[in-house]
Amino acid sequence: MSIVMTGGGTGGHLAIIRAVKEQLGANRNSSLIYIGSTHGQDRQWFEGDGDFAATYFLETRGVVNQGIVGKIASIGMLIKATGQTIRLLRKHRASVVFSVGGYSAAATAFAAKLLRIPLVIHEQNAVEGSLNRILKPFAHTFISSYDPASPIHDYPVKHVFFETARVRERVQTLLVMGGSQGAVALNDWVLHLAPRLQELGIRILHQAGERNIETVKEAYAVLGVEAEVFGFSDRIPELMVQADLAIARAGASTLWELVANGLPALFVPFPYAAGDHQYHNAKFLADQEMGWVMRQEALEDATLLALLDQDLHPISQRLIAAARPDGAREIAELLSTF
Repeated sequence: MSIVMTGGGTGGHLAIIRAVKEQLGANRNSSLIYIGSTHGQDRQWFEGDGDFAATYFLETRGVVNQGIVGKIASIGMLIKATGQTIRLLRKHRASVVFSVGGYSAAATAFAAKLLRIPLVIHEQNAVEGSLNRILKPFAHTFISSYDPASPIHDYPVKHVFFETARVRERVQTLLVMGGSQGAVALNDWVLHLAPRLQELGIRILHQAGERNIETVKEAYAVLGVEAEVFGFSDRIPELMVQADLAIARAGASTLWELVANGLPALFVPFPYAAGDHQYHNAKFLADQEMGWVMRQEALEDATLLALLDQDLHPISQRLIAAARPDGAREIAELLSTF
């Protein structure tokens, strides 16, 4: 028997898979199988990952935000991939399918329902994704940190973020998190503020995105400002613990990692996220006085500069109190019951 994990495309989805599969650990009665897509970041994260007995990457892509011809082609890929996953689920004798959503999950989730295999869904965002919304009525279990009816509320976050958590006081180091792909608007805004930040003695750690690293490094050099600039990094926990304040997008995994680490953040949601879900993720924290949110089109220097003078102790304490390192374990225990 096997536990099949599916979904991805973006790091936010894939981080859930990683956190849960690490909690499942080596001592289990079921093997782990991953089924993802050739598009997106699935291969980058899990190809060759020894925790999985097998990994498969199928030719699928998103259906939304495409023209008529693109939609037809994507649906054709989905139908073909669903047939492939039916064979894979049978081959590996799947006992349960764990889906985190995204276009990578569609074929495997549909195949699970056709084969009457229990489907467990994890929704990362405050606004449900289109696939998860469609499949929610058919899921054996639907998990969401934002849904009062969810049987599990703790978000699956790697233990390292809890282990290195600390209460922040004053801002000495600023972490800019535009994601592995970077965020040009955040890059430009922070570069604009960099001379002032240097005057205040604030160290800058800047995730500029793989495509923007050299441009941002050169811009800092022209300004005469020292900053550590990086793109994709597996050192995020190490960099995060050094920081006292973050400027970040509001993808769910990044948001909950910040919560777990007790790192206060000014969230600048990606304005084109489906259903504006990044804004609603950030608002969920801001409404509880556990963060700040500012629209990208309304970036204000004064807002950030005011935060640099704040005592961050109360908000950092609230963040640490709000997160428990049980989400991934609870999901892993649930999956092990099938």
